[in-house]
Formats: sequence, structure tokens, C-alpha cells
Amino acid sequence: MTDVAQAKTKPEPWRQRLIRSLLYGRNVDRAAKARARVGFAILAFAAVYAVIGGRLMMFAIGADAHGARQGGSRDAIATARPDIIDRNGEILATDVKAPSLYGEPRRIIDKDEAIELLTATLPDLDTAEVRDRLSSRKGFVWLKREITPQQQQDIHRLGIPGIGFLRENKRVYPTGNEVAHLIGLVNIDNQGIAGMEKWLDNNGLADLHRAGFATDRLQRPIELSVDLRVEHALRDELLKAKEKFHAKAASGLVTNVRTGEVVAMVSVPDFDPNNPKEAHDPDRINRLTTGVYEMGSTFKAFTLAMALDTGKYDLNSMWDARGPLHYGKFAIHDDEPKGRFLSMKEVFTFSSNVGAARIALSQGVEAHKAFLRKMGQLERLRTELPESAAPIVPRHWGDLNTITIAFGHGIAVAPLQAVMGVSALVNGGYLIPPTFLKRSEEEAMALAKRVIKPETSEKMRFLMRLNAEVGTARKADVKGYYIGGKTGTAEKVINGRYAKKRVLTAFTAVIPADKPRYQLLIMLDEPQPLKETYGFITSGWNAVPTAGNVISRIAPLLGIEPRFDLPPPDRLILAASRTTQ
Repeated sequence: MTDVAQAKTKPEPWRQRLIRSLLYGRNVDRAAKARARVGFAILAFAAVYAVIGGRLMMFAIGADAHGARQGGSRDAIATARPDIIDRNGEILATDVKAPSLYGEPRRIIDKDEAIELLTATLPDLDTAEVRDRLSSRKGFVWLKREITPQQQQDIHRLGIPGIGFLRENKRVYPTGNEVAHLIGLVNIDNQGIAGMEKWLDNNGLADLHRAGFATDRLQRPIELSVDLRVEHALRDELLKAKEKFHAKAASGLVTNVRTGEVVAMVSVPDFDPNNPKEAHDPDRINRLTTGVYEMGSTFKAFTLAMALDTGKYDLNSMWDARGPLHYGKFAIHDDEPKGRFLSMKEVFTFSSNVGAARIALSQGVEAHKAFLRKMGQLERLRTELPESAAPIVPRHWGDLNTITIAFGHGIAVAPLQAVMGVSALVNGGYLIPPTFLKRSEEEAMALAKRVIKPETSEKMRFLMRLNAEVGTARKADVKGYYIGGKTGTAEKVINGRYAKKRVLTAFTAVIPADKPRYQLLIMLDEPQPLKETYGFITSGWNAVPTAGNVISRIAPLLGIEPRFDLPPPDRLILAASRTTQ
């Protein structure tokens, strides 16, 4: 037998027989083998395409994250912020998700076509700016932030390679103008640029973002001291007063005299933080913290408290108000001169400039400066709000400065600063720094500093209540709430001179006067005379009645129950004081 014949008859190795038997079965021909190989090839191609399809789906689902990675190092992305709520849990500021349009210039095939399609869909896009961005060598560029869902859908249908969407956090303010000056606002990247929003970033939020910990799930709401109900009532009455008295502006504060909490703060005209362009109007500033003003006769409360706290004078001490007070070429007059000596009570009730000036002179310049510094009136007031203004104080403080400052001219302070000082006059003598965050009385007392004696505070509450009964604050005496207060009318300085017909009127009230819980400040800028005010523009005819309207609305909201048939203030307030006359 030949070698060829032996090769043909050589038996097949057992391993090959086993593999062929497992793959094709026994006695299978070549056609079956061919079909099996074709099936295997089809299966392999299907697996490859399945992998490709899966990756495409993952890319589509994770497009936002991809965009974020691309833009993280080059362009700021709007990050999450915690909700801001009022003291009752009402949302004042929150985040919502909004799509933004971005481009990846390196992946765009036809830039001219992409620009034409995008500008046709979004007419407000700047063609030159879009062309400049898409022509750059960057891997990621913003094209338009915060587009609508419909715009996103329209652009998606265009199917432009290299154009994508990133869902960002957008800050919204459900209350609109209500708490605008307090909350502030953010920029396009969701970074705080004013108000409590800026305070958030300055107090750790920006660092958390950089560290990657400021996610939606890890942030707790920021609870403020403001009460949205009181805020609404105050703003509503201020808008009415501004319109009624044709005032240039109106503002108001409600504070807790025991804790220093700001319960409401309104300055109109204001703005809608959902429309940031309005905030750039210089007429819409927060007059209560960023403005400084001569507060007029409300400063007489400091002057009288200074003298009473020495113990050398009491409520019956007499002061010469028979005529103007002359100092050099200047003469100080009373608006309603009495032509006689006035007691300490009458100086306050009749709002005598001459009496207040003589009281301040009796203490001396240095003592006057030291007392006002102790009351927090000579240095910039710092609160959570980044916006604050330093008081305007005389560089060279002499007798004439003390005379005018005694009745609120010649020194300009932030209204919130004055409110802090007046609170100390009525809360038992404790100067408590104001806050826009919730604070307990125990926490407040840990920060408080005693600045006057308790008996001096009792006398000041008596004087304020007396002023509401028989003095310039009668129009704010809402029955049942035992209000006390002090009026102030300051002539504005125009071109270096005081203008008698352009004034800033103010009224500060304490509720209730015997055991104060809250203080209210009302300010009207350049109110005009009306027929019903008999041509007068002083505080008693505009700011005071406005305060009365506010008190009647907010007292029930603050839990102050009306009381009737109360004894006169000398018996109710001065009962524990050594000097009751």
C-alpha cells in the first residue's frame, strides 16, 4: 500500500471527532458547516453593534455630565444653592433645573450651517458672538444660558453635531419683590452677588462648591428671622403711603427688641430679583442699610437718655426754651415755641430743639460723643447683609455739632443703626446687634451689652408712651396696643443747604410701651403736603398715620393681643422707678 493510501485511511484523532460532534452532530456534511459559520459571523456582528448602540445610549443619557466635565475648568456652571425660608418655613428662594445650550467647536462639522440654524431658532442670539465662540479652539463654550424646554426641543430636532444641552440650577424667587433687598440675588452662574445670597457664598457655600460637597441632597435650608406675612403688610402700607403723599421713596423696619431679629424690612421702590436688570437702578437701593440719613428728632431720644442716665436729672428737670438758642451767628428755633421753661417730659413731647440742645450742652462734647459711640451710632453697623454704609460724623466735633446732633442734624446714620440704638433705650438697656437669622433671647443676651441703667429705660418707655398720648405721635395710637414712639423730621441737604420743603420724615414706635416686644420704623422721603394735612409735611402728618395703619395689621400677626382700660403711663410704666414724677 502506498503512502497516500495510508494517509487516506489514517483514523481521525479523537479530539477532532469530539469537537466536530459537539458543534455539528454526527454525520453532518459541508453545507451544514458553512451555515454554522455564517450564523456565528452574524452573531459576532450583532454583538459588536449592540455594544456600539449601548455606548451611544449611555452618551445620550450622560450628555449633561459630559458637558459638565468639558466646561468645568473653563466655564462656570450654575451650581446648587440651599433654599432660603422665612421664620415660618415659607420659601423665599429656591433652585429649579433649566436647560442651557452649549457647543463643542472641535466637533462641529459645518460652523456656518450651525450658526444659521441656531440663530433662526433663537433670534435673540448675537450672530457675531456665536460665530466667535464656535470658531474658538476650546472644547466647550456656552451659547445661551437658561433656555426654555420648547427651545431645547426645537434645537434638538435640528440634529447639529457638537451642540448639546446641560441642565443647570436656576435661582427663582417665588415672592418676587416682597423681600428683594433682604434676599438679594445671584448672577447667571448661581453665585450670590447681593443680600443674603452673597452672605451665603461668603460664609462657606463657595468653598463647599469648590470641594464638590454642595449638592442638592447635602444642603439644609437657611432659616431667616423675617416673617413673610409681616413683610407683605408692611410693604403694602408703604406703597400706599408713597402714592398718597407723592413721596420719592418709602421704607420701614420691624425688629424684635429682645433678640435683635429683623422681622420685616422694606424699601420701595424695590426690584424683582427674578429680573436682575431692575436691581441696577440707583433709585432702588436699600435705604435701610446702604443709605445714611439725618434722622431728625428721633435722635432726641438719645439726648434725653444720656442726661437721665447720669442720675443728675429726672423727668421734672427744667430747661430754658423761652426763645431761640444763639450760638455765634446761628440760632436754634423750635417749630412750635412755647416761650417758657420746659420739663424733660415736655422737651420730648413737644419735640423741642432748644431744649434738646441745652440738654446735650449740659453733658459736654466728649460725653455726648462717648454716649453715641456706646449706643453704636458712630461706627459702621455690620450684619449678615454685605451692603452697609458708614455713618457720616463731624471730623471736628465742637459745641455747635453737639447742639445740632442733639436734635438729629449734623450726623447721618443707617436707619437700621438708629433702630438698634432705640431698641436699647426701651428693652431694659441692652444693645443687641441686629440679625437677619433666627435667634433666641438666650442667644441674644449672650451678645448683648448693657449701655444704660434699667430705670433709664423705664423713663424712656414712659416718655415714648406719653408722646403717643399727648404729643406728636397721637395719630399712631392704635387702641388696645399701648404704643409709644418718637417722631422725626429732617430737612434734606440740597446743594450744601438745608431745603425746608424737601424733608425726610421718620417715626419709630415700640409695641407695647410698657413691655416692648417689637419696634417699628417708618420713613418717607420727600412727602408732599396734602389738603388733609393742612399743608404740613412733618412726620406727624404722614409717617405717624402710616405707622398706625401698619401696627393695626401686623400686631395680630405678631401675637400681640389688644388690652383696654390700662392705667396711665406714670402708673403702669414708672411703677418700679424711683422717680415717678
